Order: sequence, then C-alpha cells, then structure tokens
Amino acid sequence: MLKIYGRANSINVRKVLWAADEIGVEYSREDWGRGFRPITDPEFEGINPLGLIPAIDDEGFMLSESNTIVRYLAGKRGREDLLPLDPKSRAMVERWMDWQATDLNNSWFPTFFALVVKSPLPGGQEVVDLSTAKWTANMRRIEAQLASTGAYICGAQFTLADIGIGLAVHRWLSTPIDRPDLPAVAAYYELLSQRPAFMAHGRNGLP
Repeated sequence: MLKIYGRANSINVRKVLWAADEIGVEYSREDWGRGFRPITDPEFEGINPLGLIPAIDDEGFMLSESNTIVRYLAGKRGREDLLPLDPKSRAMVERWMDWQATDLNNSWFPTFFALVVKSPLPGGQEVVDLSTAKWTANMRRIEAQLASTGAYICGAQFTLADIGIGLAVHRWLSTPIDRPDLPAVAAYYELLSQRPAFMAHGRNGLP
C-alpha cells in the first residue's frame, strides 16, 4: 500500500491525497510537519533527504515533491486522461502545474501566513498588501484561462493541472481578503465541487 507522509492541512499534501483518490490508489498517511512531528527529526531524513512534505513510500520506492508524486501516480497507472502522452497536451498540463507551484504559490504566501496561519513575515502590512495584489493579478490570469476553456484549466477535461489550481482557488476563496468578482473562477469552483475527491481534500473546511 502507498504511504503518504505529511499533515493533511498542507496544500501540497492535499494534492497527493486528491490525486490518489482520483486515480483509485489505496494509501495510508502519517502526520509530519507543522503541528506534528517536525521534518527536522532525523527519522524524516530517511524518508525525504530534501526535508519537505509530502513524501511517499510506494512499496519501497521513496519519492518527494508534490507535482512529481502526482505525475508518478498517474503515469504508473496509465491515467492518460489526467496526464496525456501527447507531448503538446502534456506540456500544457505541466505548464499550469509548474506555474501553480512557483509564481502562484509565491504570490499568496505572505498574505496566507499573515491572515490565516497568523505568522506574519517580516515587512508588515506593506508585504501583505503587495502579496495580495500579486495574488489577485494571478487569479485574474486563471479567470481569463477558465473563461476561454469554459470548463477546466486546460480545456474540457479534468487533468492533474486542476488539482493544484483547484486547491489554490479554494485557498483564494477561503482567505479573508477583499476579492474581485471572478465569475469563471466561481463556476470552476462549483464544477470541481462535483468531484468527491475535491470535497474530501479541497472544499473540506480547511483553507
């Protein structure tokens, strides 16, 4: 059985949990990270020498990095619907996955930590305001993409890219900030809410 290491309130761990449920992978999970066993524990170095959650143990195969893990799980089980084999289609999925993990995450990080985690970063309100502005600009990019597809982030079909983007949308809607009206994002959120795995690991009361 697949074993997932990481606390269930981590957005990156939730990517793996959502993907595993979509794919139909049985798994167990062990809490590590903020509020639980620290990832600085020497035992965790044997699980993931990079010192980050999530990590997995798939029958002795150890792997970390959330996007890498979800690609691995989909590829191992031949889920071409989630991660296409066609190079152009796959590149589009991976582009949105990588953007979510870098530019989008970096934009919301200070705001989320100040307002939700209650652990402000140095710089005070100015840093929060700049973060919120960047986050809003990135959400407008998502709005434009969803308005063009009329469904999911890469088109008519749900893919791995929707896991990271969907969780980011949920975090956007759950953080106490002033938000512009983004109708395509709102429609996307309701579309994702038809998926049981999103309700279990995304729209589940955690920000």
